Amino acid sequence: MTRSQAEQAVDAWFAARGWKVFPFQRAVWKAALAGHSGLLHANTGAGKTYAVWFAALLRGAMNAKAAGKGADKRIDAGTGKRAAKAAATGGAAADTARLAAGNGGAAARPKRRAAGVRVLWITPMRALAADTQRSLEAAAHDLGAASPDVIGAWSVGARTGDTTSAERARQARGLPGALITTPESLSLLLSHAGAREQFKQLDMVIVDEWHELMGSKRGVQLQLALARLRRWNPALVVWGLSATMGNLDDARRVLLGAADGAGAAPGVLVEGDLKKEIVVDTLVPANVARFPWAGQLGLQMLQPVIDEIERHEATLLFTNTRAQCEIWYQNLIEARPDWAGVVALHHGSLDRSVRDWVESGLKRGELKAVVCTASLDLGVDFLPVERVLQIGSAKGIARLLQRAGRSGHAPGRVSRVTLVPTHSLELLEAAAVKRAVASRRIEARQVPNKPFDVLVQHMVTVALGGGFDAKELYEEVKTAWSYRHLTAEEWQWALDFIARGGQSLTIYPEYRRVLPDEEGVYRVPDAAIGRRHRMSIGTIVSDAQMRVEYQSGGRIGTVEESFIGRMKPGDHFLFSGRILELVRVHEMTAFVKRSSSTKGAISRWGGTKAPLTEELAQAAREELKLAAAGRLEGPEMRALQPLLEVQQTWSALPSSDTLVVESMKSREGWHLFAYPIAGRSVHTGLASLVALRVSRLQPITFSIAVNDYGFELLSPDPVDWAAVFAGETGADAGVLATERLLEDVLASLNATQLSQQRFREVARIAGLVFQGYPGQHKSTRQVQASSSLFFEVFRKHDSANLLLTQAEREVLEQELELGRLRHTLVELHGRRIAYRDVKRATPFAFPLMVARFREKISSEKLSDRVARMVRELEKAAEA
Repeated sequence: MTRSQAEQAVDAWFAARGWKVFPFQRAVWKAALAGHSGLLHANTGAGKTYAVWFAALLRGAMNAKAAGKGADKRIDAGTGKRAAKAAATGGAAADTARLAAGNGGAAARPKRRAAGVRVLWITPMRALAADTQRSLEAAAHDLGAASPDVIGAWSVGARTGDTTSAERARQARGLPGALITTPESLSLLLSHAGAREQFKQLDMVIVDEWHELMGSKRGVQLQLALARLRRWNPALVVWGLSATMGNLDDARRVLLGAADGAGAAPGVLVEGDLKKEIVVDTLVPANVARFPWAGQLGLQMLQPVIDEIERHEATLLFTNTRAQCEIWYQNLIEARPDWAGVVALHHGSLDRSVRDWVESGLKRGELKAVVCTASLDLGVDFLPVERVLQIGSAKGIARLLQRAGRSGHAPGRVSRVTLVPTHSLELLEAAAVKRAVASRRIEARQVPNKPFDVLVQHMVTVALGGGFDAKELYEEVKTAWSYRHLTAEEWQWALDFIARGGQSLTIYPEYRRVLPDEEGVYRVPDAAIGRRHRMSIGTIVSDAQMRVEYQSGGRIGTVEESFIGRMKPGDHFLFSGRILELVRVHEMTAFVKRSSSTKGAISRWGGTKAPLTEELAQAAREELKLAAAGRLEGPEMRALQPLLEVQQTWSALPSSDTLVVESMKSREGWHLFAYPIAGRSVHTGLASLVALRVSRLQPITFSIAVNDYGFELLSPDPVDWAAVFAGETGADAGVLATERLLEDVLASLNATQLSQQRFREVARIAGLVFQGYPGQHKSTRQVQASSSLFFEVFRKHDSANLLLTQAEREVLEQELELGRLRHTLVELHGRRIAYRDVKRATPFAFPLMVARFREKISSEKLSDRVARMVRELEKAAEA
């Protein structure tokens, strides 16, 4: 069979389904068949999966044909013994041998290919793995059945955290031809001594949703794994898939490694030019509050949401947190009890069986709505879904586009997402994101630079997986993009750290995790260390998870130990859409029973609130600039008009060219409000910086509150804020100066405490802290105590420890976004400062005050106080 015949078979498969092959799909096939790696960027639902999967199948057909030719030559020149031996060994050569011997029955069924995994499909999420497996299996089966001599038989399997122990045991005896897995599971496979043998047939790696992995340590972990696979097979073909990416060239380079273009096949960028129609609209509240209470759950929009669900066959309701997901689900069922069984709940802490039931129900069109988190916002194909509702702001353009793509998930279909604001100022974000989507303004992904915790974990993984020569592994690691500038000194530090614990842990044998043998090959000398390491592989760090199970039997899911730890038997909590009563806790399992109570504590999970992205913040400032000029475009901004009018009357509107600064005297003290509209991470650093620099002018203390729109400084003593901001005349003058920024940021915050908190994550990834064996997990408090001890030891006795400096760098780069803070300071000096003394809290100031109250006042008392303040402010606004 020729390669063109294989492509004809694929064309026939598409035609049989009434589909056409798009040019970008053919471009991927052509490049992959030529041995080129690359990145495919196309709209959600455009057919990216088939582009790369059929590329893999076509390569398989091409490789089988080449193997068959070789077998033909050997048979023609050889003896009957060779033919018999080929027939006995199986594979493509066996089929050729049988035909040569007159045994032509094999032609009636798909040819068997060489044993072993030939295609690795990397996915960031378990739900995506299950959905992908179903798609790949169906396509391979149908195509193989229609063209058995061309494509041959393919087996497809998955290896994730959801894979059963029985399936893992089967895979240990032999991996399927195509394996769908996660970065963590791939690293675990690489930690076994037979890894190289397992992957000797590997021909192609496909990385799905590359934009989701690229900017995280999980992506770095994958970079290192790919570097290992490329070393074993320099001709390995690697393709990444993405639908929402701003910096495509960077994404391609990071995926293909530092060797791209220097000895490796040049990587290509393929972009699908399909014009996917994406509709973004907003459920505008009937009554828009002029004084928004930021942070509400948005339940005042419950009835409009119910009305939207009613009008459509299938709807996804995305929430930003698992707690919010639980609350919305419970309120929907309480409002519409007749929807029980057709409205479901989906998030990552629910048991796999629950998630599988929800996903299959969506696919079969049996569910009317699913309330979910990010657990369903990547790549999952649910064709029955007509509508996507986003509860609250998605805080980013790419994130919203990704979720919009869950509807109309097919070529030519319209994707629609409706924004459901949880407070008034989110109408501004809604207007901003619509403008950004219309102009296709998408955030770029930033790549971690030399995370040493991931590096030392990988080095131990490779030592377990057959061992390594130090010089060879150093050269291999440098082909991973994040480590392309790794110095010899840094490498030697990492090697010394895993071999003897570095400078300060030398006397402890348990930190000699890797040692050279008599031939200089570094291996793990102790089986117990190997077991502990395999249980700790991965870069996702969270508090210890406790299983939640019914006392009568049946697993529900997992919740953080710190949440259950605050409860006692008899307490009630909301989980999996039910009110549960805690019966007892035993060996990291919380046993519960159903409760008839209507109230319970809301289950809490880890995770931080995503700040407004730079691109979305810029779009919001542009909307406000238009509003200040009297141009209120779109229903969102027109609905926001009463709020904006009060803000403009009492103070001024912040915008892309105006920084509004307000001062106010109240019974609490003297307030400063500033509205850069740059996101909460930047505002945290900015507020602390201003507070520090003012404190150098006069002895004073401040309370700080921040949100995505601005920050508040509250002091017991007066400050002449007009004079302070009058000095802002240049980029290196006054409290907004960029000079000595790093030093002042470190001094303004408790940088040591922040670094210590970040170090907990670094220490766990690096293998310094072990969370315990199954059923014997260490408590969160024990883990914190262990990491804190290491932190203090390194500070006092090993200040040059690269894990310590990494924790400090991550605080600056990720938590405080120092680069973005510097950019914001420079940009602020291009804005006009509108300083105002105000008599009362303005609409932009009000949510900052509420955020500060929330830290001190219980929810019931807070509601009463906020309601009283709103009445007073509304009365003043009407006067």
